[in-house]
Amino acid sequence: MPVEVFPSQSSVSESSKATRRDFLQGALAAGTLAATGLHSTSASAQPKQKRPNIVYFLGEGQRADALSIEGHPILKTPNHDRIGKEGMRFKNAFCTNALCAPARAAALTGMYSRSTGALSNEHLKQPLPSDIPLFTDLLKQAGYEIAILGKVHMHNGVEDRHWDYYFGHNDPGNNYVNPFFKEGRNGTVGPQKQYHNVYPDDLTTDKALEWIDQDRGDKPFCLLVWFVAPHEPFFRPRRHLDLYNGVPIPKPATFDDDLKGYPGKPKSFINAENKIGTTYSHVACGSLEGMAKDYYAGLVAVDENIGRVLDHLEKKGILDDTAVLQTSDHGYFLGEWRCFDKRLMHEPSLRVPMMLRYPKRVQPGTVRDEMVLDIDIAPTLLDIAGVPTPSHMQGRSMIPLASKANPDFRKEWYYEYYEWPNPESVAPHRGIRTERYKLIRYVMDPSEGELYDLQSDPSERNNLYNNPEHAKLQTHLEQRLDVLRSAVPERQKI
Repeated sequence: MPVEVFPSQSSVSESSKATRRDFLQGALAAGTLAATGLHSTSASAQPKQKRPNIVYFLGEGQRADALSIEGHPILKTPNHDRIGKEGMRFKNAFCTNALCAPARAAALTGMYSRSTGALSNEHLKQPLPSDIPLFTDLLKQAGYEIAILGKVHMHNGVEDRHWDYYFGHNDPGNNYVNPFFKEGRNGTVGPQKQYHNVYPDDLTTDKALEWIDQDRGDKPFCLLVWFVAPHEPFFRPRRHLDLYNGVPIPKPATFDDDLKGYPGKPKSFINAENKIGTTYSHVACGSLEGMAKDYYAGLVAVDENIGRVLDHLEKKGILDDTAVLQTSDHGYFLGEWRCFDKRLMHEPSLRVPMMLRYPKRVQPGTVRDEMVLDIDIAPTLLDIAGVPTPSHMQGRSMIPLASKANPDFRKEWYYEYYEWPNPESVAPHRGIRTERYKLIRYVMDPSEGELYDLQSDPSERNNLYNNPEHAKLQTHLEQRLDVLRSAVPERQKI
């Protein structure tokens, strides 16, 4: 019996379900993806024109505000900023599961963790189900050459998929020194090899530039450059060892809230060990100042490598023929409530940058407030390529927002975090976020929750959960959470 993949609409219909085998066989039989019956999110696709190249930069734990274009007082990111200034920048971009492997799976498949079964980092040794295509698989079918380089950190490193070029590793961050990578070509990935005296993201970028230079005739390419910095242990490249010396790091407004007993925070939050100074993590045993400065220095190195790729594309005369997307797998706490790491459904952990440069379809300087998600990445990149988007994908293309703002693009969305136990003892939870409100429910103790009015309380300090004055609002959000959850079909855990 074939395993199903799931529809993207909030109402689940049996007729809309399809298997990867079905639509790939349909494509082969007809000789074109148009014969698969998949829907396209772009009415303006021109299949006879040369399709654009695609470069997808993925940051590692980069907060949405960790950009100078967002007004960061310390960090300078001119190459990130260039993408935003010369393209479209989203002020409200989020991940749907703030953990490395699940977030990366969501970006590649356009599906929630609940539907792919890629729930946590525990499943790194197991591949995604073969009936769920990655957007790169679909681009490959459409004639693209595809490559993934850097920190893959997904189930089996997605080595089971056919990559024209592969240069990746599945290490969560500890291989800054003498890193290990696997390299492969034409669908075959070779054994792990160690490299010495090189910063891993510099090496990843070197390999990316070499691959861009390959002669592929008129075939377009899709290049995924996924950085490891600034993941802990926050190793800096040697060129930045003295960066930020003497620069003061201000405390977040909520830094000292734990000393007051976390007013209004439930035990599931209080007992989590993702707090600076309360865990054996070498990161959390240090200081806020040291952690923040190392984090920023890592992002400076990332910015430099993004600049190397942009400059290379420009020198080759193909930058404006290339769609460039920059985002991150999740955000990161830098001392809010003395927290570090991610996982929790709070703004520093949820929010990510999202910027897209492609002058043929995106006006420079476009800024949008609509809520966009990591599950929107796959449909967006397929739309750019003129490739039909499968109906099982649960996100939607962001490209229409380049032409016109749409206040109704997304009014609410679903979040779920699964991993337990985990290094920081963050309890599983699920929630709903609307444009104004956020409701969080903790799974192991359903009596616990958090409710915030983000309009009046953007720092999430005043928990309204079980407050009689907000009982009607809480009931409404709990009902909507149940509706959203039931609309995302659950797949058996991998």
